[in-house]
Amino acid sequence: MSNKWSSLSFKLWLTIITAIILSVLFAYSLSQYYYKNLYVEKLKTDLINEASLLGADYFGGEISDDFKQQVEWFNSKSDSEVFVVNNPRELSACLPFEINYDTLISAEERQMLLDGKVVEKEGYEKRFEKNIVAAIIPLIDEDRLEGIIYTYIPVDSITDLLKEFAAKWMAAVLLFLIVSILLTTKWLKKLVSPIKEIETAAHRVSEGDYDIQIQVKSHDEIGNLAHAFNEMAKSIHLEEERKKEFLENVAHELRTPLSYVKGYTQAILDGVVKNEEEEQKYLQLISREAFRLQRLVGDLMDLSKLDSDQFTLNKTPIAYAQFIEDVLAKYEPILKEKQLGLQLELDPDPIILGDEGRIEQILHNVFDNAVKYTNPDGFIKITLRQHKGDCELIVTDTGNGIPAADLPYVMNRFYRVNKARSRFDGGSGLGLSIVKKLVELQNGKIEIESREHTGTKVSIVLPTIKEDWTS
Repeated sequence: MSNKWSSLSFKLWLTIITAIILSVLFAYSLSQYYYKNLYVEKLKTDLINEASLLGADYFGGEISDDFKQQVEWFNSKSDSEVFVVNNPRELSACLPFEINYDTLISAEERQMLLDGKVVEKEGYEKRFEKNIVAAIIPLIDEDRLEGIIYTYIPVDSITDLLKEFAAKWMAAVLLFLIVSILLTTKWLKKLVSPIKEIETAAHRVSEGDYDIQIQVKSHDEIGNLAHAFNEMAKSIHLEEERKKEFLENVAHELRTPLSYVKGYTQAILDGVVKNEEEEQKYLQLISREAFRLQRLVGDLMDLSKLDSDQFTLNKTPIAYAQFIEDVLAKYEPILKEKQLGLQLELDPDPIILGDEGRIEQILHNVFDNAVKYTNPDGFIKITLRQHKGDCELIVTDTGNGIPAADLPYVMNRFYRVNKARSRFDGGSGLGLSIVKKLVELQNGKIEIESREHTGTKVSIVLPTIKEDWTS
């Protein structure tokens, strides 16, 4: 079992909680930013607007008492502090003679005012012993600074409010984090639970329990993973069953001829054979069973090669119709013996690019089945047709046919329609599976149609060589 600190659920939990904390810190930093850059700036703008509206009533000359009273009246109605200053010492007008006097404005600020600019202030003001946000506008008569309108708001109360806000913010954040951790933990348990089920199921499959299936509870990626796991478990189970069946079939196919070889050989060694004629008969039976063993081993080796990536084909151009006639020449004796009719309709044009040995193996397997399962006085028809880009070989017989229930499986390994498995009943059940593999390696396809007690039709389609290839 893996360490819980390195588990997926802990990593997800840590990621989500970290994201929440970072989001909270970002929100707090954003609030501070907005306070600094929006609220304070808005205060300055409002102060400038107030002072500018008051300054609009000054028309030059000495600042009158009426103007001062008007400003004082506005001050009594406003949330900010507003006053008029016309004392030369406060306006730095006496400099440089009284340089030790602590004035409301500096020489630099006085010059800005003379230039008609607004002076903005933020921070601690010694004269008021407060942190303030202030705006100063000039009252100018020609080139002379007659006075200023000074308006400010103390920010200590705002700072206290901000501290109170921060305290409440932290309390809310703490509560939010606790609730988030609880909900995240609960949600992650529900999220990771199917993954843990898949992990447990995977361990059981690795121990040989292939029947296990996971309940698919969702249609998301995890649900798709569970569905894929179930399909994988079914496939492994099926493959194991096929492997088991394959080994049992191999053992059975080998045991049957071996038992005959052993029995007849022992009979000869024990002197059971009464005469030379009977001994010759036993030796023929031993030779036939040895041939069956040799053919079975050859088929198994072929399958092993076909399943590996090392299998290669030595392809050469083949005049297909002539090649088929040459292979059929070997079947003339048995066709006469079983009195089977044979009809050929071979188009001479198709030329294929194939491995002669493997093409012959395909034809032998198909022709063998047609001859073997067609009753005496039956009929076999072989047709070769040229199509655009490929050709089709059709082998039709009037044999016993294949039951509909068996037809989908006849090209599976060791599958035989007759389950009796007597030693006189055909081959090992590997022939058609080898044919299917070889046809696919030749970039072709094979199809089988059959009706019980009526006959079977085998169609093999192979690509032909393009005309410009042979020119």
